[in-house]
Amino acid sequence: MTTVILLSIVDESSVTVQLAFCQEQPKVNSLAKLEEPKGLTKYLGRRIAQPMGYSHRNWLSRPERIQEENPQEMLEQLNLKDGLVVCDLGSGDGYHTVQMSPRVGPTGKVVAVDIQPQMLQALSRRLAEMKLENVDTVLGELWDPKLQEKSVDLVLMVDVYHEFSHPVQMLSALRKALKPNGLIALVEFRAEDPTVLIRAEHKMTKAQILKEYTANGFKVAKEYDRLPWQHLMFMQRDESWDDQK
Repeated sequence: MTTVILLSIVDESSVTVQLAFCQEQPKVNSLAKLEEPKGLTKYLGRRIAQPMGYSHRNWLSRPERIQEENPQEMLEQLNLKDGLVVCDLGSGDGYHTVQMSPRVGPTGKVVAVDIQPQMLQALSRRLAEMKLENVDTVLGELWDPKLQEKSVDLVLMVDVYHEFSHPVQMLSALRKALKPNGLIALVEFRAEDPTVLIRAEHKMTKAQILKEYTANGFKVAKEYDRLPWQHLMFMQRDESWDDQK
């Protein structure tokens, strides 16, 4: 947009001279909006849930979580070892982050990614109190976890993928971030089970998980079906998918 600007210059004789010139206005805000991909409310027949806000973070450490999810059993299935680089995607205030940190040891690293700065601030306070030094916190975008290419051995997503408003962009970014033998450990409440007392949009069936992940270049590496309320599915890159595109 071009704007005409008038300048008044007053000399010693109080003679006013009107100057007009044209200036091209910057379009930074417009360009930024154009670069942001549009979020979805539904994907492949599934309604996308709204993310849990920072004000509800106490739900993450509710006492019932141990019985409903058995987090320790889930962590055991990850087979974390010294030296691994793991990402806690949708880390919140670090419920799983602080437990993974000692499991990867001083030569390993946990990358905690969240889109809410308040969550990461709360996590940073926990890290300082517990003196855990092998954790990096990253403020991600709705469409970009801000992970370096081929940098991660394992991405853990616990009850968070179903909230992604940009699932295609996020899965594409995760494919790039995984090391050649890297895995995604996807944990989601079972929608097939009516005894799982979670709102419908916060649960997923195995069939829906497979539909979305195979559509974006992943395949199942292994599964674990013994958690109380959740699926635990390990996904890896499907290299043949690149040839089919």
